[in-house]
Amino acid sequence: MTDMAHAGQTGRSLGGDAALRPVGRRREDYVVGTSRATRLAVEQATAAAGSDLPVWILGPLGTGKELLARAVHSWGPRASGPLEVIAAEAIPEALHAREVFGCASGVHTLLPADYQGVLARAAGGTAVIDGVDRLRPDVRLALAEAIRTGSFSREGETARTPLAARVVMTAEVEIEGLLPDGIEHHRIDLPPLAERPEDILPLAAHFLQAFAAEAGVRPAGFTPEARTALLAELWPGNVAELRERIRHAVKIAGGDPISPEALLLACDGQDVPSFKEAKRAFETRYVVGLLRRCGGNISRAARLARKDRKDFYDVIRRTGVNPQEFRG
Repeated sequence: MTDMAHAGQTGRSLGGDAALRPVGRRREDYVVGTSRATRLAVEQATAAAGSDLPVWILGPLGTGKELLARAVHSWGPRASGPLEVIAAEAIPEALHAREVFGCASGVHTLLPADYQGVLARAAGGTAVIDGVDRLRPDVRLALAEAIRTGSFSREGETARTPLAARVVMTAEVEIEGLLPDGIEHHRIDLPPLAERPEDILPLAAHFLQAFAAEAGVRPAGFTPEARTALLAELWPGNVAELRERIRHAVKIAGGDPISPEALLLACDGQDVPSFKEAKRAFETRYVVGLLRRCGGNISRAARLARKDRKDFYDVIRRTGVNPQEFRG
């Protein structure tokens, strides 16, 4: 059975029909999800891949924007060309223009050599600027001009170089003016993982398959309690947090099914909480997940938890969670 088919079967067994499309060669390089939002994002990426228009990919940190940017490249006619990716957050501010546009020799004292920026290196392919909202404002303005005119200048030069790369930009929010009025473009939105809970179990199954293979163990799935815990999580770090949690949980569980305890011990992959702390953390996440799902209705949440309403209310009170916050 192929990796894709196996991952697809795992996803279906946990969370319905999973939308699986390969982006790269690694097992984890698939766009995975069953939610309407993920399917729409795949459709938008597919449409964007067939054109040369600039692309906005918007969403919170950890939602998978860079993976979708790579998909736009690999699913289109530019797939045989270069794919160049820069992460603005990792670049010192003084070098933003150098990394985007390049520079002539001698412009930077510590880096005096002639340098080709991402727009030049990606000629004939795709230039992905991950976290474009982290670039200096003057560099963003120069990038907007490059997109508008179809050419750019390197630092230290006045000559214009044709923009031969397809530009894909990711950001947490859209930046006004970066795509000038009248410039046609594609836009893809990736909401937080908490807003597309249908994706949690298919993603978890997919990452389990990938990291189990990486660790050389046979994936044994998740216990029912672990699946409940995964759905009860808030996932503030979105898909990236889920991915790392599963990576560490696989190491903890070995060849055994992943349990809620393994998921708790996998938090941050660092300090192991005490039993009391782990129990309280699980109770809190469990209660929050149920109350969110039930709109703050305690009776309904208690039925789902298979607990007496009074006993469940005692758990709520112990965690300090306010059910009123989930109503309306």
